[in-house]
Amino acid sequence: MKPLIFLTNDDGFFAEGIEALSRNLKDLGRIYVVAPDRERSTASLSLTLRRPLRVKKIKTNTYAVDGTPADCVYIALKKLLPQKPSLLISGINKGPNLGQQDISYSGTVAAAIQGTFLQIPSIAVSLFPDKNHKYSYDSSAKIVNSIAMKLLENKIPEKMTLNINFPPPPIKGIKITKLGQKRYNPEIIEKKDPMQNSYYWIGPGNPKAEGAKNSDVMVVKEGYISITPLHTDLTNYKTIQHPTFKNIVVSITDELS
Repeated sequence: MKPLIFLTNDDGFFAEGIEALSRNLKDLGRIYVVAPDRERSTASLSLTLRRPLRVKKIKTNTYAVDGTPADCVYIALKKLLPQKPSLLISGINKGPNLGQQDISYSGTVAAAIQGTFLQIPSIAVSLFPDKNHKYSYDSSAKIVNSIAMKLLENKIPEKMTLNINFPPPPIKGIKITKLGQKRYNPEIIEKKDPMQNSYYWIGPGNPKAEGAKNSDVMVVKEGYISITPLHTDLTNYKTIQHPTFKNIVVSITDELS
């Protein structure tokens, strides 16, 4: 039996990126789509806990959830999929998810991390537009198909999520990278409603990319596909042994005794 491949995203079940994945991966495995019923960008790992969630079956093996990307992964695993997936792919996102800042906010990356939490090999895929502001979804999905084929043969290590970003064409190759930085300076727009009460819009501003030559933000600038292994264990092990923290523990322990 072919492996089960679970597709999700944060752009909605109807998005071009997830439809391109469905088309191009159908020969590789049994495709199931469980995705938000609308755009849920920057939802990160948020879960819906204070209202019921509703699921609508769109067509065979395709479901829309009125919740976040992380909600979709939970509901799919617990209620909708016939078995545990062999691979979860989140995307293809309309726009990149690069650097420490993007991956912290991204619903696309969060869905893949949620899959990793649930012990499913998971990848997030995002895409830059070309100079004409068009997105090469199908050509990127074909490359994702090749990557997925290799990952089905060679499992991703536990607690590891792969974050993949496609540059604008032409593509020079593919590189394994580390996270860079995207320094945001958000614009806060203040306006008045009809009752003259203030309200605010948070705009992204123009982020500045920073990082080493082998960082994701720089590699895609050079025309390479970036694959960044993300680890779900965020513990800073070096800091555990840092004298400052040891002194804090000792001093508080003395106060408590």
